[in-house]
Amino acid sequence: MLNPYLFYQDTCEAAFNFYAKVLGGKIEAMMRVSEAPEDMPGAAGREKTIMHARMSLPGGSVLMASDSPPEHFHKAQGFAISVTLTDPAEAERKFNALADGGTVTMPFSKTFWAKGFGMCVDKFGTPWMVNCPAEGM
Repeated sequence: MLNPYLFYQDTCEAAFNFYAKVLGGKIEAMMRVSEAPEDMPGAAGREKTIMHARMSLPGGSVLMASDSPPEHFHKAQGFAISVTLTDPAEAERKFNALADGGTVTMPFSKTFWAKGFGMCVDKFGTPWMVNCPAEGM
């Protein structure tokens, strides 16, 4: 099983709350740096940041993430999280919600392979592809 693990610049909690709402996920874990064992303390000033988060999504997928220390953060590039849905109206609704406040890189529309497909980068910097495949694809 492959499960994406995302890194944020101190916006992990907000991103996960947003994804839970938009994607219908359930946040199963949201551990802060302040909750680390005493023998593994986090960096001073980062106590409220997220050390590890886990969300289960409909269909059995899992999304995990954390807030990266500033010196280790790299902007997301070279990938996208792909969401596949069977209902074109639901796919477009989720696409629009993910794109809200972000950047649309390919507007959601019918293609030769899909009833609807779109690409965006959300307001947290995560790239997404939302797909509603055509019959037989």
